[in-house]
Amino acid sequence: MGLLNTLRFIVEHPLNSGKRLASLRRFPAWQIGSRLVPGPVVVEFVGGTRLLVAPGQTGATGNLYAGLHELPEMAFVLHLLRPGDLFVDIGANIGSYTILAAGAARAKCIAFEPAESAFEILRANVRLNDIAERVEAIRSAVGDAEGEVSFTIGGDTVNHVATKGEPATMTTVPITRLDRVLGGRAPVAMKIDVEGFEARVLDGASKTMANPGLKAVIMETNGSGSRYGSDDRDLHETMTGLGFAACNYGPFSRTIELAGARNSNGNTIYVRDLDFASERVADAPTFAVAGSRVI
Repeated sequence: MGLLNTLRFIVEHPLNSGKRLASLRRFPAWQIGSRLVPGPVVVEFVGGTRLLVAPGQTGATGNLYAGLHELPEMAFVLHLLRPGDLFVDIGANIGSYTILAAGAARAKCIAFEPAESAFEILRANVRLNDIAERVEAIRSAVGDAEGEVSFTIGGDTVNHVATKGEPATMTTVPITRLDRVLGGRAPVAMKIDVEGFEARVLDGASKTMANPGLKAVIMETNGSGSRYGSDDRDLHETMTGLGFAACNYGPFSRTIELAGARNSNGNTIYVRDLDFASERVADAPTFAVAGSRVI
C-alpha cells in the first residue's frame, strides 16, 4: 500500500471507529520504532496471540494498524472454527490466518507457504505462540501437479507462481496437490490466497472440494488469475457448482448474508452449509483484538 492508501485504510477501518486519531498515531510510531530494532518485532494480536512483524509486510502491518487487516474474513475464521477442527491456509505468508485459527480458535491447521523468507517467519510465529502441536507448516506451492515451479521473490504478499517470460526475480519451489497432502481429511474451512493461481489449486483438490465436511472457503477473487489465463467468473461458477454461495459476513452482528456475486476487489467468502455456519458464528466466544475492540 502507498502512504495515502495506508492512511485511508487506518482511518476507514471499522475496528478504529471512535479512535481514529489514536489509530493514526500508530503509523509514525511503527515506522520509526520498528527501524530502531534489528529484525521483526513481536506485537500483540488476537485472543492472547502474538505476531512477528517487520516493516514492509503489508498484511502483518495491517493487523498492527487496525487489529485485523481483513476484518470480515478474519472474524469469520475466528467465529466459525472450534478446537479440533481442521483449517487449511493456502498461501499462508507469515501466518496471520494460521495464528488466528490455531492460536486464538485452537483449531488444527495445515499451512502452505512457498516463499522461503515468509515461511521462516511463519514457523517463527508458530513457535512464538507455542502451537506447533496444532500446526503443520509445509513449504510448498499448491496447484494441480507434483514437482517444482518457478516462483517470484521480493514481492511480499504478492509473490506468485511465475509465468513464462515474466520480468521478475525468481526461485524454484516445490508444488503439490491438496488432495495428496490431505489424503481424505476434510477441513471445516480453507483460505486460498495464491495471487491468481486459485483455479489450479481447485484442479488439484477435487476430492477435498467435494467432501461435505468442507463448509467454507475464503478465496481471493480480485482478477489476478488473468496472468494464468483464468477468469474469476469461471472460478465463481466452479464454486457455485460445488454448492457454495458467495456471502457477506457481519463481524459485529455475526450474520451471514448471501452476496449474490463474488467480491471482485478482494476476497470472497464462500459458504456451503449456511445453517451450520450461522449456528457456529452465533455461538462462538468473543475475542479481544489487541489495541482495538472485542468481536
